Amino acid sequence: MPHLPQVIRILSRKTFLDRFAQNEENILSPASPSAGRKVELPTAGNLGKELPSAGANVQTCTRCCINSTVAGVKFDARGECNFCTMHDELERAYPIDEPGTGAFGAAIEKIKADGRGKKYDCVLGVSGGRDSSYTLWLLKQQGLRPLAVHFNDGFGNPVAGKNMTRAAQALKVDLRTITSDWRESKDLRIAFLRASTPDFGMPTDLGIAAALYAVATKENLHYVVIGQSFRTEGICPLEWLYFEGKYLKEVHRRFGKVPLRPWKPEDPGFNLGIPEFCYYAFIRRIKTFLPLYHLRYVRDEVDDLLIRELGWVYPGAHYYDDLYQSLMTYILRVKFGIDRRIFNYAALVRSGQMNREEAIGRVREVYVIEDPKVIQLCIKRLGLTQEEFNEIIALPPKTFHDYPTNYAWLRRFKFVVRMMANLQIVPKSTYMKYFDFC
Repeated sequence: MPHLPQVIRILSRKTFLDRFAQNEENILSPASPSAGRKVELPTAGNLGKELPSAGANVQTCTRCCINSTVAGVKFDARGECNFCTMHDELERAYPIDEPGTGAFGAAIEKIKADGRGKKYDCVLGVSGGRDSSYTLWLLKQQGLRPLAVHFNDGFGNPVAGKNMTRAAQALKVDLRTITSDWRESKDLRIAFLRASTPDFGMPTDLGIAAALYAVATKENLHYVVIGQSFRTEGICPLEWLYFEGKYLKEVHRRFGKVPLRPWKPEDPGFNLGIPEFCYYAFIRRIKTFLPLYHLRYVRDEVDDLLIRELGWVYPGAHYYDDLYQSLMTYILRVKFGIDRRIFNYAALVRSGQMNREEAIGRVREVYVIEDPKVIQLCIKRLGLTQEEFNEIIALPPKTFHDYPTNYAWLRRFKFVVRMMANLQIVPKSTYMKYFDFC
């Protein structure tokens, strides 16, 4: 008999499009210029692309499911990949604690002490997905007073939205929504699509980070909590996701049309370069805390808890708290030969939550979130025509190396970033991704 979370996932996938269709006006408003125009999707077959992990000459790690299609992968004499090596280093850096003990317990006490006399202790980014919902529940269990912050960029999954509302009400937590300027957000998305790099979802990630720092600044808080676990999430290769403010501005300068509003500490918009980050880190003294790095975190057990305690509903797939992920997954596969599930599944294999053979089999199948109806709606939301979308798909693939960035400067002064990692200003995994395993 299927485990309860598996049943919930199956039902969510079958009924998601019905829910989505009923809430279509929520993600298609304000109306785009192409509203009502049918967009015919190109297919993987038309583009001559197979699933990236289905090739006959693909080498696969002997320990996880990472294979030679992954950017930056290296295999040692045993056939194990460098991502497994990174995982082991993170395991040593973040040993599993019992709640209330070790580094986890010490961090909780520091956050409580810093929050005395304030309405909140910390800021937590929430999406309605599993990780952030559980982290919100966990912080409340530890006696913290988090302010939940959601960044709305126009592509929210209605199921995830209801999850956030239910969780905030059940836990008696304030939920604050920061809505991006749709003109800026849309323009940045199209600019990155035209830049033809695989990290075309980065503007949203940067917008989320900037929003969390801004709220922490406004509330005079010194801790931003991130609900993420390397044991289940894995580490995305640098060439697949490079996160940096100058990179965003350069892509926008070349391909954008809508001016970005100037940075303000409490209203940064999409501005989070080195100067802005240094302001938040050293002037406002804001640190990051990743509680799930310190704790045993098993997805099926977490799903059971969230369903029981918060009435949580599985959004349909991992990452599907953001509907734009459907379009992203499709483009990554047919244009770049990238399947981001591979580093998620690899992490689950390493942590004993998924069988290696099952993981290898899954990445040979098209991901469930690649639904043509949702993809069409996302394209309509961007206001792209059929011809414009086809032109974007046909552009030669590039990476962040093809655009001006601060990466060379960051590598030259990586000891500064290492110091910030030791001070918990940035996660240690960020330092490792950018400098040790790239």
